[in-house]
Amino acid sequence: MSQQRPVIAVLVGSLSKDSINRKLAQALEKLVGPRAEFRYVRLDDLPVYNRDVDSNYPAAFNRLKQDIESADAVLFVTPENNRSIPAVLKNAIDIASRPWGKNSFASKPGAVIGTSTGAMSTALAQQHLRNICVFLDIAMLAQPEAFVRYHEGLIAADASVADENTRSFLAGFIDRYLAWIERHRA
Repeated sequence: MSQQRPVIAVLVGSLSKDSINRKLAQALEKLVGPRAEFRYVRLDDLPVYNRDVDSNYPAAFNRLKQDIESADAVLFVTPENNRSIPAVLKNAIDIASRPWGKNSFASKPGAVIGTSTGAMSTALAQQHLRNICVFLDIAMLAQPEAFVRYHEGLIAADASVADENTRSFLAGFIDRYLAWIERHRA
């Protein structure tokens, strides 16, 4: 890893074209500005993981692994589905962490954030994801926890955050995450 601005692999756990979590990721990218490069990892073309292909990974699997391996850090931006992480995100994690002994996430600094319209936002999904990440040897940022309650108009079409308190919180989250990445790059 170079000491240039960090490259962050961004995994958005929603495939929806109007995903509020993708909007949140884009808002974070705008807040980070030139201090880091966000690289959105493609998840929509991944077949379901099956260990039978461990000896001959499909091209989409290899691309996913390379996208994560070439990054300095990983950021998960996830909705909550049935009180856990979406299947598409779990599938991507299974693919990138396999075959055994070739975990693309190992030793990377990571963070998780998410948004939903519900009162608990994405708290349970994030806790499940943190449990997975600990097993995968991802050094997860513990604080601040970031459960963003979404409402119409929170994030504008240009990815700016309309609410000053939310913008300030997200800016603080980004600052802490960038410091976390630097701590692990040293």
